[in-house]
Amino acid sequence: MNIKDNLKDLLKKAITNLGVDEDIDIIVEIPKNKTHGDYATNIAMVLSKKLKDNPMNIAEKLKNLLNDELIETITIMPPGFINFNLNKDYLFKNINTILEEKNNYGKTNIGNNTKINIEYVSANPTGTLHVGHARGATYGDSLSRILSFLNYDVTREYYINDAGNQMNNLGISIKVRYLNICNIKAKLPEDGYHGQEIIDIANKIYEQYGEQKQNEDVAFFKKYGLEILLKKIKQDLDTYRVNFDVWSSEQSIYDKGLVDITINKLKNSGKCYIAENALWLKTTDFGDEKDRVLIKSDGTYTYLLPDIAYHSDKLERGYNLLIDVLGADHHGYIKRIHAGIDILGYDSSILDIKILQMVRLIKDNEELKLSKRTGKTVTLNDLIEEVGINATRYFFVSKALDTQMDFNLDIATKENNDNPIYYIEYANARISQVLKHAKKYQINKLDKYTYLNNENTYNILNKLYEFKDTVINAGVKRLPHLIANYVYELATLFHSYYAKEKIITDNVEETEEKLALIKAIKIVLNTSLDLIGIIPREEM
Repeated sequence: MNIKDNLKDLLKKAITNLGVDEDIDIIVEIPKNKTHGDYATNIAMVLSKKLKDNPMNIAEKLKNLLNDELIETITIMPPGFINFNLNKDYLFKNINTILEEKNNYGKTNIGNNTKINIEYVSANPTGTLHVGHARGATYGDSLSRILSFLNYDVTREYYINDAGNQMNNLGISIKVRYLNICNIKAKLPEDGYHGQEIIDIANKIYEQYGEQKQNEDVAFFKKYGLEILLKKIKQDLDTYRVNFDVWSSEQSIYDKGLVDITINKLKNSGKCYIAENALWLKTTDFGDEKDRVLIKSDGTYTYLLPDIAYHSDKLERGYNLLIDVLGADHHGYIKRIHAGIDILGYDSSILDIKILQMVRLIKDNEELKLSKRTGKTVTLNDLIEEVGINATRYFFVSKALDTQMDFNLDIATKENNDNPIYYIEYANARISQVLKHAKKYQINKLDKYTYLNNENTYNILNKLYEFKDTVINAGVKRLPHLIANYVYELATLFHSYYAKEKIITDNVEETEEKLALIKAIKIVLNTSLDLIGIIPREEM
């Protein structure tokens, strides 16, 4: 049990002693202002109306009922806040816990093997991954790591959009480029793909087959291009430390007959109708701004139909929760896909759709839209080459997904304290070097801590204790940026401590206590970074 839960239990017992038997939502938070204590609650104000008493009086009564070794002092502040300062011995014991549990420190069974499917990236295999895909990949992978750490049964899934018009356009585009290489005039359609990768694929076909494929239909070029582009996507993601458990294919949804099954279920639901020779779904009955077409007047399917079938398939696989991470252009998608799920008889609240906002790349105080190398959109590989994997991942994960962000390339490439990931890695490297030169000392858990008795140390101890709560919040609220913020704050506290304290001293006991502390810091630093996919340097 973490400190917040301990305090909540103590408060619950005290509230019961005041004669309140019903279940009350008790909020315990870490004050932004450290002078207000280590933890605080507003429960006295919550109870004021129920107990018909002044919050300050209720706070005093609760204070007198709160006795536990966890708490060193309790102060009351207007209009009725109860502030807790923790017993420092309790915090010292946590150093031993960290040293003993190592990278398992902070793990809980809060997930209880709940099955979660997280789908992210899912870029159309028609080109190279760009910075928008990178932001979604960072979020999805980090959230997957955090939820797995909390003992959720997480499946990472990539949905391959390998059917529909975009794939036909891919095949046509490759064929046109191939015919051009064969000195045959052919023109790309307006909605064709113009990237260099399309030309490269056409060249590969020519190198392999010469002019033999001039009369091949589009299906050959589509299949050839899909294999190459999908392989490249997988390679780029693997380089970025993003891997998937399941690669689902849109085409397989058709091949397994799931689209036909879905359309029959939707028709039988009574929520479909014919208008303008098209089949419509009554999504307005579920809060959508307008009804949506499932089958066009020419008999072709809109993308909504296979998407509903795909989500039905995921639900049939037995997941308790589905999380989709989608691009900024999918805002209108949420209600219509929820409607489809409800109409099929599922509970649409099982699906949580996260919309990532746009990214602006900033270089030399100007927005960067094109790659200097290719003259095209900046790709994930461009970004990695420019700033490295660690910086790319940290900058993306450090901001909430639903906020627009500026990714400053100038800051991300700096090797000084202006660069947050450099600052964090430097903390890790500093500790590594101290531990490397302190091998003659015993760095184990200790029976007592006598010399760690200053404000800098207490701030670190409190921050180490916050780790469990931070991970739980990051997972349950699905906010990986809380981990990025936490690890930066912990690194800041360490640097402040390191600047003021000599670690290796003439006093062996003092030295071993300090070494135990910084080793605990390193463990939590590394665990935090692993949860957001960052491998820190040991030397800098």
